[in-house]
Amino acid sequence: MPFPHAPRARTGPRRRSLLAVAPTALLAAGCSAGSRDAGPAGSSPPPASERARARAARDSRELAERYDAVIAAHAGLAQRLGPLREDAVRHAKAFESFETAVGSASASPESAAPAGAGPSASSPVPVPVPAKEKDALSGLAAAEREIADRRLEALLDAPAELARLLASVAAAGAAHVFLLTKG
Repeated sequence: MPFPHAPRARTGPRRRSLLAVAPTALLAAGCSAGSRDAGPAGSSPPPASERARARAARDSRELAERYDAVIAAHAGLAQRLGPLREDAVRHAKAFESFETAVGSASASPESAAPAGAGPSASSPVPVPVPAKEKDALSGLAAAEREIADRRLEALLDAPAELARLLASVAAAGAAHVFLLTKG
Protein backbone atom coordinates (compact mmCIF):
# COMPACT_ATOMS: atom_id res chain seq x y z
CA MET A 1 0.00 0.00 0.00
CA PRO A 2 1.64 3.29 -1.07
CA PHE A 3 1.87 6.15 1.38
CA PRO A 4 0.41 9.47 0.25
CA HIS A 5 2.97 12.26 -0.01
CA ALA A 6 2.20 15.33 2.02
CA PRO A 7 3.27 18.57 0.33
CA ARG A 8 5.84 20.60 2.23
CA ALA A 9 5.67 24.35 2.45
CA ARG A 10 8.81 25.86 0.92
CA THR A 11 10.22 29.30 1.29
CA GLY A 12 12.77 31.01 -0.90
CA PRO A 13 13.97 29.97 -4.30
CA ARG A 14 13.78 26.33 -5.26
CA ARG A 15 16.89 24.37 -6.01
CA ARG A 16 15.66 23.79 -9.55
CA SER A 17 15.41 27.51 -10.25
CA LEU A 18 18.93 28.10 -8.97
CA LEU A 19 20.32 25.22 -10.96
CA ALA A 20 18.50 26.46 -14.06
CA VAL A 21 20.41 29.76 -14.01
CA ALA A 22 23.88 28.28 -14.50
CA PRO A 23 23.18 26.11 -17.58
CA THR A 24 21.19 28.91 -19.22
CA ALA A 25 23.99 31.38 -18.63
CA LEU A 26 26.62 28.94 -19.82
CA LEU A 27 24.56 28.09 -22.90
CA ALA A 28 24.27 31.76 -23.79
CA ALA A 29 28.00 32.23 -23.20
CA GLY A 30 28.80 29.24 -25.39
CA CYS A 31 26.56 30.52 -28.16
CA SER A 32 28.49 33.77 -28.36
CA ALA A 33 31.89 32.07 -28.63
CA GLY A 34 32.24 32.86 -32.33
CA SER A 35 31.81 36.62 -31.94
CA ARG A 36 35.26 37.19 -30.48
CA ASP A 37 37.07 34.93 -32.91
CA ALA A 38 35.83 36.84 -35.97
CA GLY A 39 38.23 39.81 -35.59
CA PRO A 40 42.02 40.06 -35.53
CA ALA A 41 43.78 38.82 -32.41
CA GLY A 42 45.16 42.24 -31.46
CA SER A 43 41.92 44.20 -31.72
CA SER A 44 40.53 45.89 -28.64
CA PRO A 45 37.08 44.99 -27.33
CA PRO A 46 34.20 47.19 -28.49
CA PRO A 47 33.30 50.07 -26.19
CA ALA A 48 30.02 48.39 -25.18
CA SER A 49 31.83 45.34 -23.82
CA GLU A 50 34.31 47.58 -21.97
CA ARG A 51 31.38 49.42 -20.37
CA ALA A 52 29.81 46.08 -19.37
CA ARG A 53 33.09 44.94 -17.82
CA ALA A 54 33.56 48.22 -15.95
CA ARG A 55 29.96 48.13 -14.74
CA ALA A 56 30.36 44.55 -13.50
CA ALA A 57 33.54 45.51 -11.61
CA ARG A 58 31.81 48.54 -10.08
CA ASP A 59 28.77 46.45 -9.10
CA SER A 60 31.00 43.92 -7.34
CA ARG A 61 32.88 46.65 -5.45
CA GLU A 62 29.60 48.27 -4.37
CA LEU A 63 28.25 44.88 -3.32
CA ALA A 64 31.36 44.30 -1.18
CA GLU A 65 30.73 47.71 0.41
CA ARG A 66 27.15 46.68 1.20
CA TYR A 67 28.45 43.53 2.86
CA ASP A 68 30.92 45.65 4.85
CA ALA A 69 28.13 47.95 6.03
CA VAL A 70 25.88 45.06 7.10
CA ILE A 71 28.75 43.33 8.90
CA ALA A 72 29.62 46.58 10.69
CA ALA A 73 26.00 47.10 11.76
CA HIS A 74 25.30 43.45 12.65
CA ALA A 75 28.49 41.85 13.98
CA GLY A 76 26.65 38.58 14.58
CA LEU A 77 26.37 38.08 10.81
CA ALA A 78 30.11 38.44 10.17
CA GLN A 79 30.84 34.72 10.02
CA ARG A 80 27.91 34.07 7.69
CA LEU A 81 28.54 37.04 5.38
CA GLY A 82 32.35 37.05 5.35
CA PRO A 83 32.77 34.40 2.62
CA LEU A 84 30.10 36.05 0.45
CA ARG A 85 31.83 39.41 0.82
CA GLU A 86 35.16 37.85 -0.14
CA ASP A 87 33.52 36.42 -3.26
CA ALA A 88 32.33 39.91 -4.22
CA VAL A 89 35.88 41.25 -3.77
CA ARG A 90 37.30 38.42 -5.91
CA HIS A 91 34.68 39.08 -8.58
CA ALA A 92 35.59 42.78 -8.68
CA LYS A 93 39.27 41.89 -9.06
CA ALA A 94 38.46 39.41 -11.83
CA PHE A 95 36.54 42.04 -13.79
CA GLU A 96 39.18 44.70 -13.14
CA SER A 97 42.01 42.46 -14.32
CA PHE A 98 40.04 41.08 -17.27
CA GLU A 99 41.64 43.47 -19.79
CA THR A 100 45.16 42.32 -18.99
CA ALA A 101 44.08 38.69 -19.20
CA VAL A 102 42.60 39.21 -22.67
CA GLY A 103 45.61 41.23 -23.83
CA SER A 104 43.95 44.52 -24.71
CA ALA A 105 45.95 47.59 -23.78
CA SER A 106 43.50 50.24 -25.01
CA ALA A 107 41.44 50.44 -21.81
CA SER A 108 44.19 49.66 -19.30
CA PRO A 109 44.69 53.24 -18.06
CA GLU A 110 40.95 53.58 -17.54
CA SER A 111 40.57 50.30 -15.70
CA ALA A 112 43.67 50.77 -13.54
CA ALA A 113 42.25 53.80 -11.76
CA PRO A 114 39.19 52.07 -10.27
CA ALA A 115 41.23 49.02 -9.36
CA GLY A 116 43.79 51.06 -7.46
CA ALA A 117 41.19 53.19 -5.73
CA GLY A 118 39.92 51.64 -2.55
CA PRO A 119 36.29 50.83 -1.91
CA SER A 120 35.91 54.02 0.09
CA ALA A 121 36.99 56.13 -2.90
CA SER A 122 34.36 54.68 -5.24
CA SER A 123 31.33 55.72 -3.15
CA PRO A 124 31.74 58.26 -0.38
CA VAL A 125 28.07 57.93 0.65
CA PRO A 126 27.60 55.36 3.46
CA VAL A 127 25.30 52.46 2.66
CA PRO A 128 22.14 52.48 4.83
CA VAL A 129 21.61 49.26 6.77
CA PRO A 130 18.24 48.15 8.19
CA ALA A 131 18.07 47.77 11.97
CA LYS A 132 16.83 44.16 11.82
CA GLU A 133 19.21 41.42 10.71
CA LYS A 134 16.49 39.74 8.63
CA ASP A 135 15.83 42.98 6.73
CA ALA A 136 19.55 43.51 6.18
CA LEU A 137 19.87 39.99 4.74
CA SER A 138 16.83 40.59 2.51
CA GLY A 139 18.42 43.79 1.22
CA LEU A 140 21.65 41.97 0.40
CA ALA A 141 19.71 39.19 -1.35
CA ALA A 142 17.79 41.75 -3.42
CA ALA A 143 21.03 43.47 -4.42
CA GLU A 144 22.64 40.14 -5.37
CA ARG A 145 19.56 39.16 -7.41
CA GLU A 146 19.46 42.50 -9.25
CA ILE A 147 23.17 42.37 -10.10
CA ALA A 148 22.99 38.73 -11.22
CA ASP A 149 20.06 39.56 -13.51
CA ARG A 150 21.94 42.54 -14.94
CA ARG A 151 24.98 40.35 -15.64
CA LEU A 152 22.86 37.72 -17.38
CA GLU A 153 21.46 40.40 -19.67
CA ALA A 154 24.93 41.84 -20.36
CA LEU A 155 26.48 38.51 -21.31
CA LEU A 156 24.34 38.23 -24.44
CA ASP A 157 26.24 41.08 -26.14
CA ALA A 158 29.64 40.43 -24.58
CA PRO A 159 32.64 38.79 -26.25
CA ALA A 160 33.06 35.09 -25.45
CA GLU A 161 35.56 35.33 -22.57
CA LEU A 162 33.74 38.21 -20.88
CA ALA A 163 30.42 36.39 -21.36
CA ARG A 164 31.84 33.33 -19.62
CA LEU A 165 33.04 35.44 -16.70
CA LEU A 166 29.69 37.25 -16.48
CA ALA A 167 27.83 33.91 -16.54
CA SER A 168 30.02 32.41 -13.86
CA VAL A 169 29.69 35.41 -11.55
CA ALA A 170 25.93 35.62 -12.19
CA ALA A 171 25.60 31.97 -11.18
CA ALA A 172 27.59 32.70 -8.01
CA GLY A 173 25.25 35.62 -7.32
CA ALA A 174 22.23 33.34 -7.65
CA ALA A 175 23.83 30.96 -5.16
CA HIS A 176 24.45 33.90 -2.81
CA VAL A 177 20.75 34.81 -3.02
CA PHE A 178 19.88 31.28 -1.96
CA LEU A 179 22.36 31.36 0.94
CA LEU A 180 21.08 34.75 2.11
CA THR A 181 17.43 33.74 2.03
CA LYS A 182 17.68 30.32 3.66
CA GLY A 183 17.62 29.98 7.40
